[in-house]
Amino acid sequence: MTLLDLSGVTVGYDAPVLRDVDLSVEESEIVGVVGKNGVGKTTLMKTVIGLLEPDEGSVVYRGADVTGQSADERARAGIGYIPQGRDIFPGLTVEQNLQMGEHVDAGSSETRYDEVFDLFPVLEERLDQDGETLSGGQQQMLAIARALVADPDLLLLDEPSEGVQPSIVDQISEDMRAINEELGTTILFVEQNLGVIRSMADRCYAMERGRIVDELGADALADEDTIANYLAV
Repeated sequence: MTLLDLSGVTVGYDAPVLRDVDLSVEESEIVGVVGKNGVGKTTLMKTVIGLLEPDEGSVVYRGADVTGQSADERARAGIGYIPQGRDIFPGLTVEQNLQMGEHVDAGSSETRYDEVFDLFPVLEERLDQDGETLSGGQQQMLAIARALVADPDLLLLDEPSEGVQPSIVDQISEDMRAINEELGTTILFVEQNLGVIRSMADRCYAMERGRIVDELGADALADEDTIANYLAV
């Protein structure tokens, strides 16, 4: 089943940033979007979650056209979003940050605290700690956990490796695979870290100048040079 489908999506500020983007994600897939800085990857993610509205084209989620829906409406429909930079709520404890994620996927009565703490035991140990005082890697874990608490069907991650030390990056990649396989969560992520891309993605879309220019399947992902061509400056 196609969970997410973008068709002819063009988005701009003063000038187009995304240009006629077609992209689809099947249920239970992990799909990456790769490309150099400034090609429109973050704009793409903001468009999927509803922070930006296309000038042209459509965003379809679970067969319903959500192009005109707000980010809140899309979250309640089951889309979790982890922005670039994580956006931990200031002044809130780890526990309070997690509770903020409960409004995602209003159609589900299930919360995933047990599974979240199994994946990220350090968060359970630090429930009373101010979320802003965690390390960069722990903050990324908290952001992922917050998005997972309400059991979203689709999880959007923007640069999960940014500002995170390499050992934690490897762990987060493994955790995202476990989330996909054990919880059945479909994942769409943006990334420039070659190792993360290769370890996480079932397939990838490559972007240049706001357009999708290639789709990389398993064979292409196995070839480091093929992916690197889209990341090199």
